[in-house]
Amino acid sequence: MSLLIVQIQYGDAREPDLKPIVHQTGQVQCYNTAGRQIDCAGTGQDGAYGYGVAWPQPRFETISGSVVDHLTHLMWSRDANPAGYPLTWPEALRFIESLCQQKYLGYDDWRPPNRRELRSLISHQAKNPALPGGHPFANVLLGWYWTSTTAAISPAYAWYVHAEGGRMFYGGKGQPFLVWPVRGACGDSLAATGQGGCYDAQGADIPCTGSGQDGEHRLGRRWQTGRFETPGDVVRDALTGLVWWRQADMTGERVRWQQALDFALAFNSENDSYTDWRLPNINELESLVDCGTSRPALPRNHPFSDVKDGYWSSTTSYFETDWAWALYMDKGAIGVGQKKDPHFYVWLVAGP
Repeated sequence: MSLLIVQIQYGDAREPDLKPIVHQTGQVQCYNTAGRQIDCAGTGQDGAYGYGVAWPQPRFETISGSVVDHLTHLMWSRDANPAGYPLTWPEALRFIESLCQQKYLGYDDWRPPNRRELRSLISHQAKNPALPGGHPFANVLLGWYWTSTTAAISPAYAWYVHAEGGRMFYGGKGQPFLVWPVRGACGDSLAATGQGGCYDAQGADIPCTGSGQDGEHRLGRRWQTGRFETPGDVVRDALTGLVWWRQADMTGERVRWQQALDFALAFNSENDSYTDWRLPNINELESLVDCGTSRPALPRNHPFSDVKDGYWSSTTSYFETDWAWALYMDKGAIGVGQKKDPHFYVWLVAGP
């Protein structure tokens, strides 16, 4: 593994135009390769830095049968399984439509959440379920929950999130999974996913109007024209305020998790001009994903070079602490890798 050291001048590229948008993961502890809890000082791990928008306290407010999340301003059904049983993706969309017709809990604008909305509920310091401690939800099942977002890599599939541990992958739209209704608009508190089309269960394009899909609602902070700015060897993301190294393969090979953390610490020690490069947490990595593309799942015309198929994050999997979270960049999926093995590549972030 070779160490890439470059002197960088940023000017005002570090200053975000908008308020921060990437949330903290919830992780406050640190773990070694074997999964044992350790002191966070000097580790370079997510639990040491805690970067991201802090969770408000109290975060959740229960209003009759619904719950308002003060982090995202979204309202969720307090019952996390109002259908009572798993549904295929088309059935889930129709079920949410029926809730609107019934004015479920007094509202007629329920919808299935897009993938960023559903992931916003995940805590990476919790498991069984992976929800913030003291949450007020009922009937949270330890299974997969549908989102309204189609998988661009295979439009006959849609994204789902696993409540047990927080993974996010995609499944065939004809398979039965759970659905959790949401309402309201997240405004600037979450980024839009980038998905602009709508698709049926076979993956064919369909009109978005009345579909209830992510491509119809397109909620969240809209992406600016010229989202990425490229001052020299770095790229500033104007959507999130984060600064990324332009070359997306910084080690030239797959490495173990501890090697990735050590690389970031060494990179900073040799850089006089800027010293907060770090291995990104899993929310920071996911913020790059464009749900309208795949191979890689990055916005079209992105300026990055040497983009690889998977990247380590600094966030440990609380479900199994000898594993760490990773982003599968070809697909846009979020999974895990065992820390002791050289599974993934390194891409560093700084700011905002």
